[in-house]
Amino acid sequence: MHGVSATPAASAPKAVVQTVPGMPAVTDADNLYSDTRTDQLSAAVKDDLERIYVPNLRSHDVSVIDPKTLKVVDRFKVGQAPQHVVPSWDLRTLWVANNAERSNKGSLTPIDPRTGKPGKAIDVDDPYNLYFTPDGQSAIVVAEARRRLDFRDPKTLKLQYAIEVPQCGGINHGDFAIDGRYAIFTCEFDGSVAKIDMVARSVVGYLKLTMPKVRFKEVGNTFNPLETEICTTRKGMPQDIRISPDGKTFYVADMMADGVHLIDGASFKETGFIATGVAAHGLYPSRDGKLLYVANRGSHAIHGKRKGPGSVTVVDFASNKVVTTWPIPGGGSPDMGNVSVDGKWLWLAGRFDDVVYRFDTSNGKVDKVAVGAEPHGLTMWPLPGRYSLGHTGNLR
Repeated sequence: MHGVSATPAASAPKAVVQTVPGMPAVTDADNLYSDTRTDQLSAAVKDDLERIYVPNLRSHDVSVIDPKTLKVVDRFKVGQAPQHVVPSWDLRTLWVANNAERSNKGSLTPIDPRTGKPGKAIDVDDPYNLYFTPDGQSAIVVAEARRRLDFRDPKTLKLQYAIEVPQCGGINHGDFAIDGRYAIFTCEFDGSVAKIDMVARSVVGYLKLTMPKVRFKEVGNTFNPLETEICTTRKGMPQDIRISPDGKTFYVADMMADGVHLIDGASFKETGFIATGVAAHGLYPSRDGKLLYVANRGSHAIHGKRKGPGSVTVVDFASNKVVTTWPIPGGGSPDMGNVSVDGKWLWLAGRFDDVVYRFDTSNGKVDKVAVGAEPHGLTMWPLPGRYSLGHTGNLR
């Protein structure tokens, strides 16, 4: 036959995610972190200082590190018990969440990222952590002690509305569905997670996490009589939570289970577990969206001791297999932080060792910088991405 040629197979159309109104479009449905790659710095941050901001919980201040020199170049007082430094949705303010544990003196201190200097604190009830709705219309103050999510104006912090989460003791960390329609928050003291309908502004339900039969041995752990919460092996103690690049699975770090739970977001069911190390705590995707860095804090206690068996475990997103684990020579307590713009460094607070760790992501080599007393949720700035959903730099 003449004049007939084979027709090439049409390529499958790219999936389009129908996001909630006002939320920026999802660029790549297969990798929702595609806008946080190394070359994706927003024009909004081009004049910002390159700094690491470290909230020191017990010294009530923030240490500022120059990442090029590994030197502390500034230190300033903030409110009581600063927990996290959080980039705002529009990337123009870094908020220090001072929750003033066991008091009513909570506040949020703004930092101007162009100068690195703090502004006047704004009184806010119990701001343990801070997130932002995907459309940028609300800041979400995670009022941990109140079992409540307070939605506030992202600029003035005036209260808009609140969602009570009564069965979520120790609500503190969250992440959002790929389309912004729901969020899942961890319930630290109930060993569970809560699913929140962001459109209906209501609690969908709670999911109790399954404890593994075998955990890692914590050498030298002793009971601390000053603990306000008793940690047992009968239930988990979930901490950070991050969504998979394809938006289907939520990873939940559990410091009592010593690993990461896998939760199907749509069905809200647990689908698996990855053992990582003693007291899995913080979760950070690599800049190419292929790996998940898991910070293992090294102690099951809320107030652990120095030089514990802390480490970082590297998990492959595609297979959910452990690629490698990086111990800290001499011990340590890696907690929370983020990945550098170029992806070469993982910065984490050393919670019980009063230092900050810089891990080389090519080989796990560790550098240390001394900071204030009990550093917690540090962030580095600037970070790549179009907008921030909160915490220590959950950008998309």
